[in-house]
Amino acid sequence: MKFLYSDTQDYVDPAYDFLNDRNSPTRERYWDDVYAHELMKPAPYDGLLVSMSAIRQAEGVSSSKVRYSTKEEQRMLRDGARKFLRYDGPAFKDSMLMGDCGAFAYVDHDKPAYSPEEVVEFYTEAGFTHGVSPDHIIFDCDLSNPKYDEVAPATLARYKVTQANAQAFIDLVRETDAPFEPMGAVQGWSPESMAQAAVGLENMGYKYLAIGGLVPLKVEVIHVVLQALRKAIKPETKIHLLGFAKADKIHEFTGYGITSFDSTSPLIRAFKDAKANYYMDSPGGGLDYYTAIRIPQAMENTRLVQGIKRGIFSAEDLQRREQKALVALRSFDRGEESAASTLNAVMDYHRFLVEGESEDVARQGKDLAKMKDMVGRTLQDAPWKRCNCDVCSAVGVEVIIFRSSNRNKRRGFHNLGVYHKHVQTTMENAR
Repeated sequence: MKFLYSDTQDYVDPAYDFLNDRNSPTRERYWDDVYAHELMKPAPYDGLLVSMSAIRQAEGVSSSKVRYSTKEEQRMLRDGARKFLRYDGPAFKDSMLMGDCGAFAYVDHDKPAYSPEEVVEFYTEAGFTHGVSPDHIIFDCDLSNPKYDEVAPATLARYKVTQANAQAFIDLVRETDAPFEPMGAVQGWSPESMAQAAVGLENMGYKYLAIGGLVPLKVEVIHVVLQALRKAIKPETKIHLLGFAKADKIHEFTGYGITSFDSTSPLIRAFKDAKANYYMDSPGGGLDYYTAIRIPQAMENTRLVQGIKRGIFSAEDLQRREQKALVALRSFDRGEESAASTLNAVMDYHRFLVEGESEDVARQGKDLAKMKDMVGRTLQDAPWKRCNCDVCSAVGVEVIIFRSSNRNKRRGFHNLGVYHKHVQTTMENAR
């Protein structure tokens, strides 16, 4: 089972100055930055997924969360996605480079933003190894398996256009002798309709299916969907799970003959999760998680700045406490400060974040107590000292500090590496 990372323009400045919190003076975005597969060896994933909606914005469609500039689009199509992503070295020559349409960007529209002709041309110009047919997301998944005449007309229309596009897409791939493997997008409103869609795609000639609409589904529902699919399709037909948000549950899905899946979850959780920001291997197998230590920049954090403007906080006092927390944490890392005094310094600053978020004193007390326990555990175990990945080895304690993009993304890169090994171990244990 291959783990693919969905490109979200995540790269870091390798010469970032952590003590002064600033990029290299000569740094040029992208050109001097490095991707996770450049910073870490081995690469923390088996391939990359790039969405067309991030590269080429269709008329009337809001841009995706990731947005390439016109110059970046032109350069990618001129040089090819592999070269643009710097994923073209000998170590990556056999790695998957997959394209899809990024259907979330046009989910509110009546039809997909791109025609099969546009998509085939885009995949060919970009040099992808695999490409998904243009689909239209169906979020419903009714386990009672309603029939065609029992579902909303809009849902049925999405199903039909996804199937029609798949037929036109594979016909064009054959006619143009396109240099990528076509993947048929599966959408449906129930496990049975998704299974029927999959069989239809097989009949069109697809040997690799990309299962869509999984993001909002619960783990139990995804199991039912995959059971229905595997029962209906050929054993040799390959399956890719699109946007598998339940990445931490991948060990539950080893019995379905899944060839590949993509997820951004390990990186995103580094800075968007309330507590599980730093991944580690669990001694008993599986994954363990730690809370990053939040020491935001006083004059850049929205909550703190608002508090300063309202006269609740003093800018000078906040900056003094901020620096005290940073100094204490770095001293702790060198063995010059105790965990207890470091925790006090960190929480002395963190309380202003909580006070800036809520005026409910009881809630503030609860939130502070919870955070103190989580940060105390992080300090007690000091997981960054036990990790020998390229990120933790290079920046040490900075990786555990929740502060600025260069730290947070590095922590995300670390998470990708830990997760990639977890997937490999999971598959070895499943054999």
